[in-house]
Formats: sequence, C-alpha cells, structure tokens
Amino acid sequence: MYQGLGRSSRASSTYYSATANSHNSSHSGAAHRASEESRSSSAYIGIEDGLSPAVHKVVSPPAPPAKPPQRYSSGGSSPNLVSVDRPLDVTPPQTSRYLSPSPPISRPSSTRSYASSTPNGYTPAIQRSSRGPPSERASVATPPSHLISRPPSQTTATSTSPRLLSRKHSNLSITPSAGEDPDSFHVRSTYAQLDILGVKGDGIEDGVERTRARVGNSPEGELKAASAIGDEYEKRRDLTPQELQMLASLDRYGFLSAPSHDRLVLLPSAAFLKRLSRKSRAVTSASTSPPTLSSLPPPRPPLREAERMEKWGRMLEPRLRDAGGNVQTWGVNPAKQHKVSRRAYKGIPDRWRSGAWLALIGNFARGGKGQEALSGDYLEALEKPSQYDIQIDLDVPRTINGHVLFRTRYGLGQRSLFHVLHSFSLYCGRCGYCQGMGPIAAMLLCYFAPERAYAALVHLHDAYRMHDIFSPGFPGLLESIYVQERIIEELMPAVYAAFKKHTISTTSYATKWYITLFANSVPFQTHLRLWDVFLYEGPDLFVIVAISIIWAYQDHITAESANFETALSLLSSFFVPEDEDVYLNWISKVAENKKMRSDMQSWRAEWRELVASGRDADALL
Repeated sequence: MYQGLGRSSRASSTYYSATANSHNSSHSGAAHRASEESRSSSAYIGIEDGLSPAVHKVVSPPAPPAKPPQRYSSGGSSPNLVSVDRPLDVTPPQTSRYLSPSPPISRPSSTRSYASSTPNGYTPAIQRSSRGPPSERASVATPPSHLISRPPSQTTATSTSPRLLSRKHSNLSITPSAGEDPDSFHVRSTYAQLDILGVKGDGIEDGVERTRARVGNSPEGELKAASAIGDEYEKRRDLTPQELQMLASLDRYGFLSAPSHDRLVLLPSAAFLKRLSRKSRAVTSASTSPPTLSSLPPPRPPLREAERMEKWGRMLEPRLRDAGGNVQTWGVNPAKQHKVSRRAYKGIPDRWRSGAWLALIGNFARGGKGQEALSGDYLEALEKPSQYDIQIDLDVPRTINGHVLFRTRYGLGQRSLFHVLHSFSLYCGRCGYCQGMGPIAAMLLCYFAPERAYAALVHLHDAYRMHDIFSPGFPGLLESIYVQERIIEELMPAVYAAFKKHTISTTSYATKWYITLFANSVPFQTHLRLWDVFLYEGPDLFVIVAISIIWAYQDHITAESANFETALSLLSSFFVPEDEDVYLNWISKVAENKKMRSDMQSWRAEWRELVASGRDADALL
C-alpha cells in the first residue's frame, strides 16, 4: 500500500483518503474515575518491563540520503529538547518508518523486510527526563516526529508468536502480525504506546490527532503534538484552576455539556397514565408534531436516593473477593430476590449501579466463562490484529459527545474504548464490529474497568442475544421489528394502517433504536434506567420501549394531515420523558403482563419459521 509513497502521498492511502472528511469531526467527551491508580495502570504495562534501556533513548529523525542524521542538543534555539549522546540501538534510521506527528520526507517500500535489534521489536518511544524542575520535565522532550514511530511493514517480515499480554510480565511489545495491514497496525500500535505514555490534559484538552490524519508539516503543529505526550510529572501534579472549574461544571454523570440533537420531543406523561390496550379508533384531529424542547434539560436528582442506596446495600452481597479483600463480584441476597424487579424499575442508585449490573448480568447469564478467564481473553486479544481497527478508530472520537471521559483524543477513556472494541471484534468472527457497539461499550466504561466492560459485552452477546442483533443481516433486529409490528397491528391497528398508507417501513426509523439499544434516542439518565431493567428482563425490554414511543405518539401518526415526512421525522427524534418514574412504571406494567410476554415469544418463534421457510421477505412493512 505504501510502495513509493512520499510525504504528500499519504492522501493516496486507502485509509487516509477514507478518513480525510472526518478529520475535523468533533471530539467526543469522556470522564471516568480517573484516579492516580487508573491513570498509571495500562493494559500494556508489561511492555515497559521488557524494554531495553536503549528504547527509552531519543533517536534523531531520518534525514534525506544527501544529509547526515540531524542531532539535537539541549542548548541553542531549542532549549527544551533533550540531548542525545548516541544513536538509539534499533533499526537504522533509513529503514525505520515513522508515523506521528508527521512522516519523513520519503517512505520506504512496504515490501522491504525489516529487522529490529531490540529484543521485543518495540520502536523508539520518548525519553522521560528526570533532570530539571517540573516545568522543564513537562516541556517538549524530544523531536516530535519520533514520539510515536511507525514500525516497519510486516509484509515479508516474520512476526513473533503471540504471547499472553500480562500486566506483570511481558517481553512482547505490540509488533505487526504476518499479513497485517500497515494502517491497521499503526492504529493498534499507536493506542498501545500511548497507553504507556499517556497524554496531557486528559479530560481538559481536545488532544492531537495521530491516526486518522497527520498533524501537519509546520513546526508549531509538531511541537504541539510533542507537548501532548504525557510524562511522569503529569500524574503527580496538582489540579489547575481550569481543571477544577471544569470538574465543577460537570453534571452528575460526567457530561461537560448536554449533547445536541436536531429534534428534541417530549414523551408526555399523560400517554403513560393509560395502560396498554387495544385502541381501534383513530384520532385524526391531532397535530402532526408533539411538544418540542429547545434544549436538553439537566438530569434530575433521583428521588429518595439515600434511602435506596441503603436498600441496595442490604440487598447485594459479595460473592468473590480478591487477595486484598476487595469485592470482585456481587450477587443478590436470596432472601431479597423477590424485590429486585420492583427496585430495578425504581432506578438503581448510581453508587450501586456497577455492582448491581454485575449481579443482574450474573443472574441472567448463569454460566459461561468467569471474570478472570474473560479478563485473560481481553488482554490476549490486545496483541492480535483486527480487520476492524481502522473503523473502530474512526468511531472512537465521536462516541458519547460531551462526556469528560471520552473528550481528549487518546485519553484514558478513548484508549479504553478502542481496546474494548478491538478485543470484542475478535470474540465472534460472525459479528466482528459494527458502529452500534460503540455507545454500548462507552456506557459500560463509565461504570466498569475495561476488562469488566469487555466481559459484560461477552455476556450481552451470549446470554442477551446481542449476537443476533450484530450478526450480518441483523437477524435479531428483524425479529424484534417483526414482534413490534405484530403488537402494533393487534393493539394499535389505526397506526399500523397509517404506516401502510404512508409506506413507512419500520426499519427506516427503528433500526437505530435496536442497534444501539436506544443509546442515541433518549437522555443518558433515561438510558441508564432502561438498562437497569434490561439487564433484569432481557431482550423483550427494548421491544416494549419501542412500543411505548409508538403508543405516546399514535395520535400524531394517525392525524389527517400526517404524511411520510412528518411521521418519519417524529419517530427519528430524540425522546425526552416528561417524568421518568411514570414512564418506567408504564413499561413495568407491560413487562409484567404474562399474556403479552407469551405472545412476544410466540411471534419470535413465528418469525424464525418464516425465515427458515424463506417467507420472511414480505413479512415486514
């Protein structure tokens, strides 16, 4: 792919030409529990243990053949650059491939075989100077074009055998696998190296792009990229006034600002004061548009939160502890099992959400690999290439906009999101990766460490039938849509007739509902509460949520002046419940209806028979 490429030829690369239009897209936000421990830990931390001392030296940039290699000193016009006593004992500069912040003048052919003199094949990183005051240690420490270097092409090179990437012991760096696409490997290795080095201003700054497009050729751009690399002082310093002000501005879930949406509509509580029942008579006098909102209202503090925290504290009990006595797994006290459903619908206190979700997933999944085994699978997958790495990298910075954990490019949240999605894309060869996985994984990372978020995705895939949702052709999506249409046809026949009249297919508006499990259709706080009960109820829950939206807006859909555009625009909106408690109570009543749940299972079986007999093509609107 890179044969004969020069500095200006990066645009001809399949990857960079595909990503040029998205380079200026807005960075997604993100904020976690960024404690000192979590910032200093890395899924690749074992890599540092196996690096030779030479790896931490700074190598001068490869120069054009007519010029000798350039050397930097600590004096002159570049006082912040670290002196280089001798060249780095790795592959000669003329055969090295550097990636970020900008490529050298020319690139070697991708068909050339390379050999590395380092024991683990790791490429030059950044020297962490221990000399000078903190202000100097935090400054630019190395010529910017070597901060993250591009390893040699693996087209003809032989890859080392994969070894388990351990947090404690690993001599294996991220090295290219045989046949791995150079651009894919660049993405994977960039995240790996930055997971060790970190980035400055995590949660504050937007960060510097290093994989989707080059930084630029200007010295200012390169110095900016260099200064964005983390250092040891970054982990020890006090918070700045700017950071304190930012933290004070966050809402209770870590959002810097409310996500913007094209159309915010109110889910009126009045619709949910009536139970779900057959309504054959159409209302034609209503308007085609429900009440709209100019902005997303801030999340409301949950009612009786302190009291509910105490109740969940008594209901959950530790099931597994680590050697230090820390709880690893929670379960539900058998004596209080009958209270789980009612309390889940009332909302799990945010302080208990992580433990409660683990307990609900464990109770629903019942079997499969344990957390320790899945954590090992997650770490091992980080060493393997994935054909989806480039697409995952494109989606990571635009996931959950406005959340402090995911705000900074290559910050802790974005690195964790990439790692989880990378590993999960290798879990099921049939599912691979699709864009809907990103919001789900990001939400899990707000409450779980990456290993646990990966394990939760595996359980969702196996026990909650997410495999059917994400498989090619989205068979689970079509099955849920078929069940949704049968409910509408039986209980809201006028709405069903309006859909047929205006030729509105259910897939045209409901696909994003099921692919993201409503992550991009309701406020974050509402989405959390839906997940509280989804993890208890299972896949039927989101079909009921879809029915709740149709139920709330049925009069607008059947209005005499309604048409294709008005109905589809309405159902493609962002829905804000007027009262979450009223809304969740309505959903609970539908979920408790035994006849409804039995009919849903019958319709699911009916759909599978249609698919098996090849009669499914005309079964949907």
